[in-house]
Amino acid sequence: MSSTAATQARSDRPIPPPTGHIDEARAAVLRAANINPRTGLATDYLNHFNEAIMLLEMIPDMPECAEDFLTWTPLSYAEHFWASNFKARDLAIEAYELADPRIRAEFDKIADTMTSILTAVGTAMREARQDKTRATLAEQATGWVKPLVMLAGGIINGASEADVETIMAN
Repeated sequence: MSSTAATQARSDRPIPPPTGHIDEARAAVLRAANINPRTGLATDYLNHFNEAIMLLEMIPDMPECAEDFLTWTPLSYAEHFWASNFKARDLAIEAYELADPRIRAEFDKIADTMTSILTAVGTAMREARQDKTRATLAEQATGWVKPLVMLAGGIINGASEADVETIMAN
């Protein structure tokens, strides 16, 4: 690709900030919005998964909560913020889009895994006829998703691979 073609191909996309150096003014704006300036990610997105976990945790004691869990809908990072009342939602989406592609890919992989687990559990719960089966599904899903939420939080907060290994070992 010629340099002119490469420039044209990139001209319609925001240019990410240089890796390793964060403009202090922008970092302050991101911090004020609860967005990690090093990763460009916000922990608010994890509320989407924590809501599902909370509902799953209630099912063993209150089987009727399974119906509430079944209303949970998977949302991408941007969809979550578009649908939220997060004060800086446009900034959160922009920061995510400008985030280091490697960090974003690692984060998205975990979010996709959590979504897959929760969607599969929802499907299984719809087919289950007994409350005990739904309770077992809920307990298993909680055991799988909670560590992934912690892992995703570590990525958002800029944890190193050693930190991630520690989280997953617990």
